[in-house]
Amino acid sequence: MKIVPVTASPAAASTAAEINGDTPTLRLIALLEVVASRDQLFSLQGLAEETGLPKPTLHRMLQQLESAGLLQREGDGRHYSTGVRLRRLAENLMLNNTYHGARHAVLRHLVDEVGESCNITALAGNEVVYLDRVETAAPLRFYLHPGSRVPAHCSASGKLLLAQMSPAQRRRLLGHAPLAAYTPKSVVDLEQLEQSLKDVRRDGYALDIEEFLPGLLCVAVLVPSENQRSNLCVAVQAPTMRLTPESALKLLPALQRAAASLAQIETQAPREQRANA
Repeated sequence: MKIVPVTASPAAASTAAEINGDTPTLRLIALLEVVASRDQLFSLQGLAEETGLPKPTLHRMLQQLESAGLLQREGDGRHYSTGVRLRRLAENLMLNNTYHGARHAVLRHLVDEVGESCNITALAGNEVVYLDRVETAAPLRFYLHPGSRVPAHCSASGKLLLAQMSPAQRRRLLGHAPLAAYTPKSVVDLEQLEQSLKDVRRDGYALDIEEFLPGLLCVAVLVPSENQRSNLCVAVQAPTMRLTPESALKLLPALQRAAASLAQIETQAPREQRANA
């Protein structure tokens, strides 16, 4: 069985960002695109250097985006990050895009093949959000509906998505509050989590063995992406009385096939959009 390892993405090239648009609204959107492409906090000075726009112009644009809830100012008053409204917009786009039906069909086929509940997830902050889920017909199951959220540090999908980040990115995301223990098996020590993520990067899959819910086991793989970093996972969940760590690894070929099909759907969308433009 060939497992594709998870690799950390290289730092983004330090190229100048352009803020183009025929109207003020389009220029605000262009500025949001610059902000969304970065994985760190940003300041007025940094944006001015990156975009070449005058500071008064940028300051006015940032104030507009902040007042709309699309950006938020950090506690030091100098740095900004994405706002709750912008993050919710991104999550809703993933939940409700027009390719949902195609993804759901892949998930349904996977459930038929493995006989257990399966889901598609993405990272949202320090949580994993369920974009889609199909339940098994077995009478004993854990019900988690689309839109449900689970902590990234003690979920199989979350560990895969965290493993793609640099240690500094993970510290920014997880290091400002204690990691919650949901079961006695939850990993709440950052150093221990870092070690487990090394294994995830090496193996190309992740397991959650009763780390989030007692009696629940999950195995997940990344959906391949044309970009260096993916924000989609596909996973199988089942009670430990039906699924052991050993039997979970036997499901990896089915998971990898489903991940490849989902990757085709994700790459097909922008190509069709370009063709119809």
